[in-house]
Amino acid sequence: MATLGKTFPQTVTLPVRSLVRKPRASALGEEFVLALDTLRKNPLRSALTILGIVIGITTVITVSAMINGLNDNVLAGIRELGSDTIIAYRFPWAGLSHPPSAWFTRKELQPEWAEDMEKLPHVLAASPSMRIFMPQFGSGTADVRRGAYRAKNVILQGNSPSINRIFDMKIQFGRPFDQNDTDHRTPVVMLGYDTARILFPENASQSIGQEVTLNGQLFTVIGTMEKRKQGISGGANPEDNIAVMPVTTLRKLYPNKKDYVIFAKASDPTMVSEAVEEMRELLRRKRRLSSDKPDDFALFTSDYFLDLWNKISGLVFLLMFAVASVGLIVGGIGVMNIMLVSVTERTREIGVRKAIGARRNSILAQFLIEAVTLSAIGGIIGVLFGSGLTLLLRYGLSVPATLSVFWIVTALVLCAFIGIGFGVYPAWKAARLDPVEALRYE
Repeated sequence: MATLGKTFPQTVTLPVRSLVRKPRASALGEEFVLALDTLRKNPLRSALTILGIVIGITTVITVSAMINGLNDNVLAGIRELGSDTIIAYRFPWAGLSHPPSAWFTRKELQPEWAEDMEKLPHVLAASPSMRIFMPQFGSGTADVRRGAYRAKNVILQGNSPSINRIFDMKIQFGRPFDQNDTDHRTPVVMLGYDTARILFPENASQSIGQEVTLNGQLFTVIGTMEKRKQGISGGANPEDNIAVMPVTTLRKLYPNKKDYVIFAKASDPTMVSEAVEEMRELLRRKRRLSSDKPDDFALFTSDYFLDLWNKISGLVFLLMFAVASVGLIVGGIGVMNIMLVSVTERTREIGVRKAIGARRNSILAQFLIEAVTLSAIGGIIGVLFGSGLTLLLRYGLSVPATLSVFWIVTALVLCAFIGIGFGVYPAWKAARLDPVEALRYE
């Protein structure tokens, strides 16, 4: 034995328990503990290795939470629009492609066409509507004053009384304007929730019958509206900072503005397609379009906005996946790198294990478990960071964000696949080492 000691002074000593065959579950548990011990011995190297995975998983969790929150808000807005609501405009409101220049030469819709639409068999009500605001920002441009109080960036909107049959205006105090107000272009106004509380901070209910100044003219407040749902971007909803009046009054206030939208409601939710076709035929007659010419107007329902949002959210998801993939690939390369270094450092250990009977599958499994453990730790840290960032956005910055259990589980499973995918080559290399050459490795 002394001779053997002199012959092999650097023999690696393995615990006796490693020579005894154990149940599969016990062996996996021991290999997992061994993997954690290996990471503990090189904390800085391990931390730098998993940094890419942490960044990638944090991105997945945070962006998916923001998409979920935005999706809930957008779908709530679409449901509020109603499945039986039809919108007519001179061109589509939004799209993913660049609008052709011919769209902007189209003539505006005429407000009196709404009266003809109401006479169609499958149309219950129709109302012309016009807004004075900045569509690119979703906020208004007008100032409404009452004494020393001033509401800025107020959206101005004009409707006909028929709008109450299409949408629930959700009036909190007072009344809506009627046909008499519309016919006489009466200077009456309904204030949004935020607008009323800015101009009447003491009590919004006392605003009824009071006068406010808009564009240098006096308007009598006849109603205030309830608070709307949270805005898409979080925080206050711009729709709560609004002043609604008869469309004829708004036209008198802005005589050069003629860009009308016509809202209509089908007589039955199952007859929306019939109502759309009837409105299309009417508008083509009003526009005097021959049968060979395409529509120079747009008709769309809530399905249009739903499809558009699905396309937008799909593009955002692809962008998120691309950004996250970079971090995950970098992290995966780091996992492969540290595992290759680990194989080199533990070459003699591998040789001794093979010399005493360890199988290739056992060594392969050990290094694969180490790689998966490394990736899983990065994934767990990424999930914690992403969840914390989501909570900060939701409760600290009022950004709509909702954690998704699906994406948390997906992120952890993705980490496992990264560990397997990028750890299989180092594990295969360790399993294929020749025991004689490994024992001779210095």
